[in-house]
Amino acid sequence: MKFGGTSIADGVKIRHVAELLKSYHETGNEITAVTSALGGVTDGLLENAIEASKKGKVSQVKEFVTDLTKKHYDAVNEAIDDEKIIDEVIEMIDNRIDELEKALIGICYLGELTPRSIDYISSYGERLAVPIIYGAIKSAGVKSKAFTGGEVGIITTQEYGNASPLEKSYQLVKERLSPLLCDHIPVITGFIAESDEGIITTLGRGGSDFSASIIGAAIDADEIWLWKEVHGIMTTDPRNVPEASPIPQISYIEAMELSYFGAKVLHPRSIEPAIKHGIPVRVKNTFDPDYPGTLIVADQRPSEDIVKAVTLIKKVALINISGAGMVGTIGIAARVFTTLADEGVNIIMISQASSEANMSIVVDEEHLETAVTAIKSEFTKGLVRDVTYDRNICVVAVVGAGMDGIPGVAGRVFNALGNAKINVIMISQGSSQHNISFVVREYDSIQSVRILHDEFELEKRKGDIS
Repeated sequence: MKFGGTSIADGVKIRHVAELLKSYHETGNEITAVTSALGGVTDGLLENAIEASKKGKVSQVKEFVTDLTKKHYDAVNEAIDDEKIIDEVIEMIDNRIDELEKALIGICYLGELTPRSIDYISSYGERLAVPIIYGAIKSAGVKSKAFTGGEVGIITTQEYGNASPLEKSYQLVKERLSPLLCDHIPVITGFIAESDEGIITTLGRGGSDFSASIIGAAIDADEIWLWKEVHGIMTTDPRNVPEASPIPQISYIEAMELSYFGAKVLHPRSIEPAIKHGIPVRVKNTFDPDYPGTLIVADQRPSEDIVKAVTLIKKVALINISGAGMVGTIGIAARVFTTLADEGVNIIMISQASSEANMSIVVDEEHLETAVTAIKSEFTKGLVRDVTYDRNICVVAVVGAGMDGIPGVAGRVFNALGNAKINVIMISQGSSQHNISFVVREYDSIQSVRILHDEFELEKRKGDIS
């Protein structure tokens, strides 16, 4: 069971989580808990680390550390009743706060912030949260033990900020956790791990879900539960479409498509270990635990539902590459991809006309200038005439395994948009046919989502799962 920052935002909510864990434990379930940082803590750590490297104000670091300490002390006193356990947890927090303060002051004097340092600093959010949840569980009368991801055996590559687990992690986690599960609830930091050399690494933002999936696969869990502040994976973002509803059941491939195309409920890599080991993943609401949530499984349940969800990606940009010299020239696309890969630019979508005279790609907006400069530098001999770009666009994706082999889905999508006078700038559909994605003007994006949500009657996709 993994709990996000909203689920453990303060001591009252941590107490609720501890009681929730206790209730499942007492009904005969063997449980492992994985936690994020308290709400807002990781962002604060990163902001202050950046400030420390730029301005070097030790007084500012001390002020931040004081506020951070108070936030966690308050959570301890709200979540835990037993005075002896409070003292134990406070000592654990004090030790880690002391380490963090020294690191931030060191960054002040050095005036630089390396990827390795960023991982070290950002790890303290989870490392400060784990003792409080551990203490709350003990205070509720259940045995518990606290671990960091590295201590429990998640060993990764040294790709700071986006590390990947090594295969041996699964055996290590199993050996270290399995003996505890009959009478303890282990509590483990999400997001962070260690390299073979014992250096702290992180799995990327949102990586606590990934941690839970790794641990669940390692201990051969019956299910991996991701506790959020929502009722499951939604048909679309309810902030854009108030009629959005939870999806009762969805396949791994659909969940991966949704996470890639902007759904924030899941980390894009979070269910890879679950897929590999065939473990169902369930997304549930911490504050309405009786609601069944969304079950993510290997095989798509037979269903008449063609489309499961509509998602929206903002903060992207469109690059158009054109030139008569591109026609029939072998390797143009390869050169574009290689050039952008070398610059660390991720391509979200691509579309190329059969004439080969132009190519359109979508990239993260923050990578736009780097991408355009790199492409212009690569093609200096007349093959490419123009490299133009557009920042004011969004990507809309229509996702559903039911689209595979069903004729007319694309027709319904673009007919609905055409009737609403919405212009589609670019279209991309993969051979898997699990999604149709397209680009529209930013000012048309939310209306596009609403129209398609209504077209496929997604507000009616409700039901119970068990």
